[in-house]
Amino acid sequence: MKATITVLPGDGIGPEVTAQAVRVLEKVAAKYGHDFTFHEALMGGIAIDKTGQPLPDETLRSAEQSDAILLGAVGGPQWSDPTAKVRPEQGLLGIRKHFELFANLRPVKAYPALAQHTPLRAELLDGVDMLFVRELTGGLYFGPRQEQGDGDSAYDTEIYSVPEVERVAHVAFRAAQGRRKQVTSVDKANVLAAMRLWRRTVVKVHEDYSDVALDHVLVDACTMYLVTRPASFDVILASNMFGDILSDEASVLAGSLGMLPSASLGSSTFGLYEPIHGSAPDIAGQGKANPTGTILSAAMLLRYSLGLDAEAKAVENAVEQTLAAGARTADIAPKGGAWISTNEFAETVLGCL
Repeated sequence: MKATITVLPGDGIGPEVTAQAVRVLEKVAAKYGHDFTFHEALMGGIAIDKTGQPLPDETLRSAEQSDAILLGAVGGPQWSDPTAKVRPEQGLLGIRKHFELFANLRPVKAYPALAQHTPLRAELLDGVDMLFVRELTGGLYFGPRQEQGDGDSAYDTEIYSVPEVERVAHVAFRAAQGRRKQVTSVDKANVLAAMRLWRRTVVKVHEDYSDVALDHVLVDACTMYLVTRPASFDVILASNMFGDILSDEASVLAGSLGMLPSASLGSSTFGLYEPIHGSAPDIAGQGKANPTGTILSAAMLLRYSLGLDAEAKAVENAVEQTLAAGARTADIAPKGGAWISTNEFAETVLGCL
């Protein structure tokens, strides 16, 4: 297979972790006889510094000619003023909107080798393997808003339409069909009108998936269940804001934010793949970054955009073997214990491949 991948290293540790994921993809291409071409482009804070824009037109043109995007992370203290007219995160929101990437998939899996790094008892982690499907281009983050400088009032509006909820619900139910056939839809239907529309739309879409069970959980209850019975979840369907918050909460089940990948998908095979962590400027350039989330994001790229499921599983298995062998980056090393660099961890993954 021939494929073109746009790489957006971004800021902070982004260039470090994307470099390792590219190495893994190059290894996969060599091992399985594929031809992957990588084009690097600017996005985020570095793009602001060099072009004045967080998402330059040249970057969009490169992405439009690609089969998928691999992203590192954006942001940093030098661009952290929330009142600034141009901010790094605008690039991320812009690229999601431009390509209509309306579904964000965030798998969360507990690794036995890392149980000591979670705040939960080991028995609660047994069997934890869930997939968040987060609506990504609607809701509170994209609704009408008003902010009057230092005034005494401001608002952000939660708006969802039936088509917006339908399309992301279909993604969740189809994903469940290939897993344990259970969808948990998260809402706040007891209070919010937009969430009542959300619930009734999900119920309607469920009629097309008789082989999948559906239950509804209020968001406040879901926050509790994620730490009291996390293994009970299969696919969790949530709105933009709820999905953002809940998936970050669930990240502790894997032992570190550095462990978790994500895929942002639309109606085609094109997708944006990135770890869920931020740019971590405090450790940038020190070899401490955990590349696992980005490497697993590359595995999702292989699966969802290129249709290479066997290759994706090979990468995922290599990561599990690496962890089982005791390889640890700084964030998942025992307190005061030895750890290996970002590059050395990736070398171990490559060896397992």
